[in-house]
Amino acid sequence: MPNIPFITRKANSSPFYGPDDNIPILVTVLMGLQHFLAVIGGIISPTIMISGQGSTFLNLDEETRQYMVSASLIVSGLMSLVQIVRFRIPKTRFFIGAGLLQITGVSFANMPAAQAIIGNMYKSGACPTEVLEDGTINYLPCPDAFGAVLGTQIICSLLSVGMSFLPPRLIRKLFPKAVMGIVLTVIGTSLLASGMKNWGGGAGPCMNRPTSGMFVNCPDINAPNAQPWGGPVNFALGASVFFTIIVLELVGSVFLKNISVVTGLLLGCIIAAAVGMFDNSGIITAPVGTFLWVKHFKWSVYGPGIIPFLFVQLDMIIECLGDLTAAIDVSGLPIEGKTFEERCQGSLLADGISGIFSGLATSMGVVTFSQNNGIIAVTRCANRRAGIVCASLLIICGIFGKISAAFLAIPAPLIGGMTVFLFSSVATSGVRILGYLKWSRRDRIIVAGSLALALGVALVPSWFSHVLPTYENEALRGLMEAVNTCVSTSYIIAGIMSIFLNLVLPYDNTDQEDELAKRQRLGGAQRVLLGDDEESNSSNTRKEKLPFKDEDTTTV
Repeated sequence: MPNIPFITRKANSSPFYGPDDNIPILVTVLMGLQHFLAVIGGIISPTIMISGQGSTFLNLDEETRQYMVSASLIVSGLMSLVQIVRFRIPKTRFFIGAGLLQITGVSFANMPAAQAIIGNMYKSGACPTEVLEDGTINYLPCPDAFGAVLGTQIICSLLSVGMSFLPPRLIRKLFPKAVMGIVLTVIGTSLLASGMKNWGGGAGPCMNRPTSGMFVNCPDINAPNAQPWGGPVNFALGASVFFTIIVLELVGSVFLKNISVVTGLLLGCIIAAAVGMFDNSGIITAPVGTFLWVKHFKWSVYGPGIIPFLFVQLDMIIECLGDLTAAIDVSGLPIEGKTFEERCQGSLLADGISGIFSGLATSMGVVTFSQNNGIIAVTRCANRRAGIVCASLLIICGIFGKISAAFLAIPAPLIGGMTVFLFSSVATSGVRILGYLKWSRRDRIIVAGSLALALGVALVPSWFSHVLPTYENEALRGLMEAVNTCVSTSYIIAGIMSIFLNLVLPYDNTDQEDELAKRQRLGGAQRVLLGDDEESNSSNTRKEKLPFKDEDTTTV
């Protein structure tokens, strides 16, 4: 039922299903389907965007893009099973997996680092481009850039594997709320630009609105009912998705709120089909079935991209711990003690292995999703069998190539309207973490100093481009590119600055410490006089706190 205002509802009296409780088969299937619908939009979005058109995207052909979407779905399902099932490493005390209803998916944190690598490779000439007759730069397909992203991701994922053996308390101490809140906020805000470009029609050459040629309309003039970039039709399509999500969050039932993203995207697809903007040629030519390693990419390690992807791994570590703590809490399990520590260790190790396996399986890194915790809290079902159903559905959708082709047939404005909401949710998570700070003077300096550089770089990307010298030596040139990538990527400079300020800035003194220091600075006579004044003030305060007595009556 919809959430109608001013209507009194009865308390939820449905039974609670723990991780290992017996649960009816029908309930298991329905709960698994609900989890699937909640995560499917977030899983496919990063891959669809990174493989699309633009100066920081791969510009790949439809067949390769279909395979990449299928690979991301299969990897997400397989690594979800690892998190859900959980098993002990033989002859050790360590685990792989959390043993809870945890669904993994391609992380949005991969996007800025991957875009930085791809953009640098186009600028350096490692990726091909061509200049059209009207002067527009056309970025040609660059699968080698994706191979560089995968190879760099594999190497950097070793950090997550190593840190999984550290106590979670030590990890939280190394990366406190201020650092992770700033990094998440900047990641979300930096990704919004990509979402808004897609909302307008795409990030390809049509974004420059040429007056003639192939890209007068988006994505090109051969697309069905193609529209100019930023035109009213594209705006309306993106708005149909974005505002449907908001309306469902306001007045929808609990079930509709949990699947608001998919529902908004489905409504937008219906509207796009009605105005003739769907191209089903890719669905017709797509293979019926596919699997991992059907296509290959040339793996390599891109030196300037190592530091960006190390920060991606740090973000995934903190995100994993936060999501896992919330999952344990809503599952009715204690969030302290030996079992809790073991689950944290197993989940972190599974995330690190996921990063390595994802790269080997031609998919960007996956991480546990937080959407499922909200569904568990509402439906009161934390049973692992529901998670297995969800993971199985992800694998099945990845194996059937027609489904991946259908996702890629969705017009860019619809993807833009959906991802703008999803990316803003990432930034909102960062703001929420920052809300837990005490906002002392030290906290304000850390946040202000970090956001000043991070948001400044996001607004003016070329701010640092001409600071460093150029060298003929290949090693020095690579070093300069790495430094330039770190400073020019907003969330990296935010992470570096926040970690540095957190380490060097002294903590603010408490009121008691300030009073003690003040007394130690005073001389003997001053201390006596101050003491007399304080005693008189305290006695007056005690008198004022006494109950007032009316002299004419006996009432106190």
